[in-house]
Formats: sequence, structure tokens, C-alpha cells
Amino acid sequence: MALQLLIVKLSSLGDVVQTAAVVQDVLQHFPDAQIDWVVEEAFAPLVSLVAGVRRVIPVAQRRWRTARWSAETRRERTAFLRDLHTDAYDVVLDFQGLIKSALVARQARVRPGGFSASFANGSDACSYEWPVRWLLRRSFPMPQRIHAVARYRLLAASALGYTTQDAAAVRWQFAAAPPTHTLVFAHGTTRADNEWSPQNWLALGHQLIAQGFALALPQSNDAELARAQALVQAWGPQATVWPRESLADVTRRMAACAGVVGVDSGLSHIAVALGLPHVQIFSQDRAWRAGPVGAAHQTAVGGTFTPDVPAVLQAWEAAWAARPEQAA
Repeated sequence: MALQLLIVKLSSLGDVVQTAAVVQDVLQHFPDAQIDWVVEEAFAPLVSLVAGVRRVIPVAQRRWRTARWSAETRRERTAFLRDLHTDAYDVVLDFQGLIKSALVARQARVRPGGFSASFANGSDACSYEWPVRWLLRRSFPMPQRIHAVARYRLLAASALGYTTQDAAAVRWQFAAAPPTHTLVFAHGTTRADNEWSPQNWLALGHQLIAQGFALALPQSNDAELARAQALVQAWGPQATVWPRESLADVTRRMAACAGVVGVDSGLSHIAVALGLPHVQIFSQDRAWRAGPVGAAHQTAVGGTFTPDVPAVLQAWEAAWAARPEQAA
């Protein structure tokens, strides 16, 4: 009988994208596995693009917290549980490691002989709440210092009894469009301490336009829109601002681009998962945990310092030269 697996990874965007590598790991060892995924409603359209995910089960914990006892919230919770209980699973894995996610995993139906599991301990720079190890049936120890993607892959491998050897990979449900010479500047971030200054983006953009690239700037809120519009106005007709659209649509757009330069954000993690040439700009010491690994055309710059324009430009030129089609 095919393995029935439920992934519980609710948020945030970057962490959800990094967890997606688990799907291909599981399918390599269990080709007939049926994999479902519980995720916050905002990220459900993106998860639905991950090849190998049979069913996406949206949850609205963030929204429900604002009106816990309303009739609408009660109806939506009931509908969510009905959806969650549609199938029973051999293994339910909580990749969040928080009480809120463990409680979701705990409510899933488990087949006789099956189990739910999560992390047995926290790791550096990873959120973790210790009651999780008692809320679920099993827990698996993790190294203290480990990359986020490796941590997610190790949890699945430990629970399902295999070892990971290949580099992390994500397959997508859509065919990539013909590549363009457009470079995405993923300038937006939810954390002010992750930002790179508009002056830096402006100078980098001028140099890359001079090299023949067109520039595209996504935006998801009014502040990002204002910054993008100001930059595009300064750069001229070789730059455009993308319309505000769903994560799924942004992902499809990105897949057809030449590459991405971005701050530590969800869009940068999408760039890595798409296999694009990519430079990820870090303004704090997180590259060891969240930066791209294992591919010469994807690199991190900065970390203990905020990188300047020459450092980012040099990193991009190296990544572009190492892109797979160039190496071939």
C-alpha cells in the first residue's frame, strides 16, 4: 500500500519554500507516496505548484486569531477539520516545530501503526517550542547548527528511514516559459534589518542595464511599490514594476527570467527552488542557515556585514558565468 504522508508546514513563505525539497526526497524513496500538505491559506496557491503534492489543505490560523469566537471562524474551523480528516495517514510530520503546528498535526487521522512526529530539539536560529515533543508521538533529534533545508530533509529521512545524498531539489507543476534576459530585483522584505538601501539598488541596476539586462521589480505592498516606482523612473525603459499578484503568478514570472538578485526573503528562496542564477544579499549572520548551498550559480553575499554594490555585482557576475547552460 502506498505511503500516505501529511506535511504540516504552515508558514512563513521562505520556510514553506525550503520545506518543498522534502517532497522530491520522499518520492525518490517512495515513488507511489501520496503527499498532502497543510499550509496557511496565503501560501496554498504556491504549494499547489509543487510537483508531487496531491492535495493542499489551507488553514487560516493567522486570520482566525483576529476573530476567534465569531460564527464565521467557527464554520471555517469545522470545514478545515472536515477537510483534514478526509484521509488517514501513515506518517504526519510537523516541520514547524511550534505548538500551533503540532496541534494541527495532532488532529490529523493516523492509520493503525502510523505516527505523528516533529523535532526533538531546537537548532540555532530556528524557532522551536519544547512542548512539541510531547504533543506528538515521536520526535527526532537535530544538530545544533544546521541549514534549514538540511533540517527539514533530515526530519523526513529520520521519520521514514532513508538517507539523503543528492542535492535538494524542487520540481514544479508548470513548464518553464522561454527564458528572457530580464533580471529580477527581489528588493522587498518583511524585516527592515534585511533591507538593502535604495541607493545600492539604483547603482547596481545601472551597471546591470549597461551589461544588457532588463530589470523587473516585484512588489507586494505600498512601500515596496513606491520604492520600485522610484527606481524604475531613475533607470528608464529597461526596467519595469510587476503588478501585484499571487505568489503562484509571481513564481511563474520568475521562472522565465534570467536570474534573481534579492535580499533574504521568500522570493529569494523561490529563486533557489526554481534553479535560477541567484545572489542572495544578507545584512545579518543568517547565510549559513538560509542561504543557497550546493550550486555555483547560486550564492550568498554579506552576513556579518552589509555588502556593498561591487561585492554584489561581482557575486552576480560569478553566478551568471556558472549558470548550468553556460557550463554545458
